[in-house]
Amino acid sequence: MVYKDFQNLRLSALGMGTMRLPLIDGKDEQIDEAKTAEMVEYAMNHGINYFDTAWGYHGGNSELAMGKVLGRYSRESFYLATKFPGYDLANMSKVEEIFEKQLEKCQVEYFDFYLFHNVCEMNIDAYLDKQYKIDEYLTKQKENGRIRHLGFSAHGSYDVMKRFLEEYGDHMEFCQLQINYIDWDFQDAKSKMKLLKEYDIPVWVMEPLRGGKLSVLPEKEEKTLKTLRPEEGITAWAFRFLQTFPEIKMILSGMSDLKQLKENIAIFESEKPLNDDEMKALLELAGDMVNGVPCTACHYCTSHCPNGIDIPAMLKLYNEHIFTGGGFLAPMTIQAIPEENRPSACVSCRSCEAVCPQQIKISEVLADFVEKLK
Repeated sequence: MVYKDFQNLRLSALGMGTMRLPLIDGKDEQIDEAKTAEMVEYAMNHGINYFDTAWGYHGGNSELAMGKVLGRYSRESFYLATKFPGYDLANMSKVEEIFEKQLEKCQVEYFDFYLFHNVCEMNIDAYLDKQYKIDEYLTKQKENGRIRHLGFSAHGSYDVMKRFLEEYGDHMEFCQLQINYIDWDFQDAKSKMKLLKEYDIPVWVMEPLRGGKLSVLPEKEEKTLKTLRPEEGITAWAFRFLQTFPEIKMILSGMSDLKQLKENIAIFESEKPLNDDEMKALLELAGDMVNGVPCTACHYCTSHCPNGIDIPAMLKLYNEHIFTGGGFLAPMTIQAIPEENRPSACVSCRSCEAVCPQQIKISEVLADFVEKLK
């Protein structure tokens, strides 16, 4: 197992995410604890020492299951991370109640790592609102030793992350981001990592395989990668990409069975970062894989929209939604936008289309976006 130094700790470079644990009858709330225990035992015996859970995973049962399974091991033999569920605004006034319950569910007296969960457009104002005292409370728990390291995860834009860091960046110890070779440009993970570097904040990675999409590639893309590294598996390319960046200290993978766990651990027996030619080829391949609306964000359209819709931003979200095949990111972001500026506010006047250099049929795309969000 490859290890990374973080402050005075030695973390396994691969961490076990617990959002996709084995299930009974395919029901998300019904975790197969026997299979989960088998996976954790294998992980511990093969060098993984970091386990990541959260309040909302598996309908609230991930923390319970991990508490039971990890309770069989010495508390000093693993690092446990969980998160404050700010993705639900109804939780903002309940930070103390939720934190105490999480300790109980996980059967521990402290968390090694604790995060503000999912900083994004929908909740940034609430996270920064002093009336909820979220930062104040969590900082106090760190002072009391009930949180060893405090950080945040983010699915929001660069600007949202910057707002959060301007307020709390001086005491954030790590940040968890969605990073993979698709999202390096597609979700601008590159700029977000650069922002974190300015604050000297180490990076944790979630969704390294883009929900499994990067484990199986079309024949053309697979052939390209095999030409570069004949001995390397397709899944390994996603991890080798991340191993190229020294600021990344933790790579979390939500493995749902023992086979996936064994395959990933085998990859992390070594560290094989990409060279410049391999990196260039991989990012070009990633660009070809994302076939979306060809918006260049020139913003000519926005000055012609009578309802002030940020059209480039909406088209970017549309591309994300199409590529992912749905998901929560687009609906979550749209929810934070005033109704009069959402895609549904488009009146199909086509004024924007008259000035679009790419000749995109914007009104039709926005109408399709509205349908797909229903």
